[in-house]
Amino acid sequence: MEIDTDIRDTARWLGVGRLDPAVRDAMNSVPRHEFVPRWEQPHSYENRPLSIGQGQTISQPYIVAAMTQMLRPRPDMRVLEIGTGCGYQAAVLAQCVAEVWSIERIPELAEAAAARLKRLGYDNIHVKIADGALGWPEHAPYDGILVTAAAAKIPGILVDQLAPGGRMVIPVGVGRYEQVLTLVTKNAEGIATEDRGLPVAFVPLITDIA
Repeated sequence: MEIDTDIRDTARWLGVGRLDPAVRDAMNSVPRHEFVPRWEQPHSYENRPLSIGQGQTISQPYIVAAMTQMLRPRPDMRVLEIGTGCGYQAAVLAQCVAEVWSIERIPELAEAAAARLKRLGYDNIHVKIADGALGWPEHAPYDGILVTAAAAKIPGILVDQLAPGGRMVIPVGVGRYEQVLTLVTKNAEGIATEDRGLPVAFVPLITDIA
């Protein structure tokens, strides 16, 4: 699988050289063609990002696998996703963890993703329309937080919603070619640390927070 090669080639940034079986199984079982628009259907399983409309994209499968792996998912985890998009990353997460809360700023994408995920039987994913940088405090703390859009800086509100022992994966940087995939970990005492790694290119996080 092409994703396996990409994971090995970027092991120095990801900290692992291969996918966990649960992540691999999720990548193999989630039908990506269900999450791309009609005009992108012929390219559904290519290892690259695709347009989903509204100026947004469905991430490259390798990036979805890498970010999921970085969370170190477990069957008992509760995960917050920022940036539902078409719902593909949420579906992959839902195969690996107990529950996923996903926030999307663009109403048209959120509504379509929620309907799609319901139709496909993902009953452990909850979607709402909101400013993702504010998180979803009603269900916090989360064992993992995954952000699928690039922030100029790590939102402190999201760090606050991360449980002790939790992990957050977020692209950080201004401009599509100045972003770095960053891992935020919080220890048992609640102290957060950052580890900057893989260069990436994501659409920007849409937020009203200065």
